[in-house]
Amino acid sequence: MKWFREVGWRHLVAIAAVLFSLGPIVFVLSAALNPLGTLSTSNLVPRGFSIDNFTRLFRDTDFGSWFLNSVVIAGLASAIAVFLSALAAFAFSRLRFTGRRTGLLSLLLIQMFPQFLAIVALFLIFSKITEWWPPIGFNTWWGLILLYLGGALGVSTWLMKGFFDTVPKELDESATVDGASHAEIFFKILLPLVSPIIAVSGLLAFIGTINEFLIANVFLRDGGSKTLAVGLYGLVQGSERNTNFGIFCAGTLLTAIPTVGVFMYLQRYIVEGLSAGAVKG
Repeated sequence: MKWFREVGWRHLVAIAAVLFSLGPIVFVLSAALNPLGTLSTSNLVPRGFSIDNFTRLFRDTDFGSWFLNSVVIAGLASAIAVFLSALAAFAFSRLRFTGRRTGLLSLLLIQMFPQFLAIVALFLIFSKITEWWPPIGFNTWWGLILLYLGGALGVSTWLMKGFFDTVPKELDESATVDGASHAEIFFKILLPLVSPIIAVSGLLAFIGTINEFLIANVFLRDGGSKTLAVGLYGLVQGSERNTNFGIFCAGTLLTAIPTVGVFMYLQRYIVEGLSAGAVKG
């Protein structure tokens, strides 16, 4: 009883939390493997197993295009956002210029308002851009990437700026004495030292972008230009919800592959950066 009061109850709580978290995943997996592929016949424990839902997903939908669009848009948007945020964080952390404090506070203030509040203005702007320059208008990768950049820069800049502040400025001064430029200090000295926050910012930006639905649903209207979130949502609209639920769950499982892959790839950099920091400390 003493062990249960001190330690045992914690194990029970942990097991209950794990079971609660795995419940939705098991249900989605069960529905994806359900031979009938409907919502009304889906159960937590499947009565049979079949890959028909995956076959129908690739045969009857543009899932391949949706998958490619999501990976390219999320990958480019997160990479560009992280790079620009790192440049901004370096400037705010290491340089002293007029408007520095105002710029930081402005970034923080802008993040208090969701990007979707400006959807009407953005729609009108991109309506004109589509007329003048279609390659970055509606139903294009670059148009949506430009929209996503504005929402990711503020948070990433603040996160990286705090991490840049923890790196001693004496390193910059020593490099400057040796003749290094600001670009050399940034790329050769600071970036390797702040790799953990770069990896974290990149992961958060990728997850937020690949799962974004509202803006993508407004700006991507052609079937072949849709992202995974928009395309899969269209499968369960209205009366099609019951019929296409199995296909929707199959697509949901496949949608998790890019996110898990990016996490596994960046995890190495996070662990290496934190381990190096602990040794130096």
